[in-house]
Amino acid sequence: MASEPQTIDTLSFEDALRALETIVRQLESGDVPLEDSISLYEKGEKLRLHCQKRLDAAQARIERIVAGPDGAAAGVQPFDAPDR
Repeated sequence: MASEPQTIDTLSFEDALRALETIVRQLESGDVPLEDSISLYEKGEKLRLHCQKRLDAAQARIERIVAGPDGAAAGVQPFDAPDR
């Protein structure tokens, strides 16, 4: 199980999401013994964090925060758009 984080880290967003959905279905079924449920939950949390990290990275590539004259965030603009 020590190699599991490396395996999760190499998953695409879609593959990680599918694996997470499978775990959720297993846990919701109620047919998994307690110890296995705990292990599944831990793996699910790792998958959730991986998916969130991938989503955050994608969002950062798509948009950036535009600061207003007072330095406060005034909105967002596409990442590749020129400054106004």
